[in-house]
Amino acid sequence: MSKSDVLNRIKTEKVIALIRADSSSSLLDCARALSAGGLNCIELTMTTPGALEMCALVAKELPQVLLGLGTVLDADTARKGIAAGAKFIVTPALRPTVIAVCREAGVPILSGALTPTEAYSAHELGADVIKIFPAEFFGPAYIKSLKAPFPNLQFLPTGGVTPETLGDFLKAGAFATAAGSSLVAAAALKAGDWAAITARAKVFVAAAAAVKL
Repeated sequence: MSKSDVLNRIKTEKVIALIRADSSSSLLDCARALSAGGLNCIELTMTTPGALEMCALVAKELPQVLLGLGTVLDADTARKGIAAGAKFIVTPALRPTVIAVCREAGVPILSGALTPTEAYSAHELGADVIKIFPAEFFGPAYIKSLKAPFPNLQFLPTGGVTPETLGDFLKAGAFATAAGSSLVAAAALKAGDWAAITARAKVFVAAAAAVKL
C-alpha cells in the first residue's frame, strides 16, 4: 500500500480509533471489536506495554485494519514500528528524527503539534499530516483558524473528538480526526466489554457518514 493510499483511506474513513491500554493482552480483541463496528483505521500507542509485539500480531491477524503506531518519540521506535507492520506513524509532539525516518521509509507520518509555529515546522520537515494535540482545549474553531494561513496543511485533531464534535472538526477543515477515550472507554477496555466498544464504534461511523462537506 502506497503512502497516498494510506492517507486517502484515513481521509475517507474520517476517524482513527486510538487504543491506550494498561496491558497489551486486550489489544487484539479491542481491535477486532472496533473493526466489527466499522472502524478499521486503528492506532496502537507505545504507552501500552508490549505495543510493538501486538502491532505485529494485529497486522497479521486483522489484514483489513489500517494499523498505525502512536506515541512514537524516537527514530528507533519508528523503525521498529514500521518493521512490525505499522502503516503510519504518529507522534504527540514535533520529533524531527521520527519524521526523517518515515520519509526515508515512505511511510506516512502524522506529526504532533499545537502552535502555528510547530505546525508549519512539522510541515517543512516533511510531515504528511499535522496532528493537533490536545485539540479539546481549542475545538473546531482552532482548526478553522489554522487553515486560514495554512490552507495546504492537513490537520488531524486529537482530543475532544466525539460523535457530537466530529462533524464540526471536519467542517472546520480537518483532514480526519482521531478519538481515544471517547471511543474506547477505559472501563469497557478493562472489562473486556467488546460489544460496548463495537456499539460505540458504530456511533462514530454513523456520525462520520452523516458529515456533508
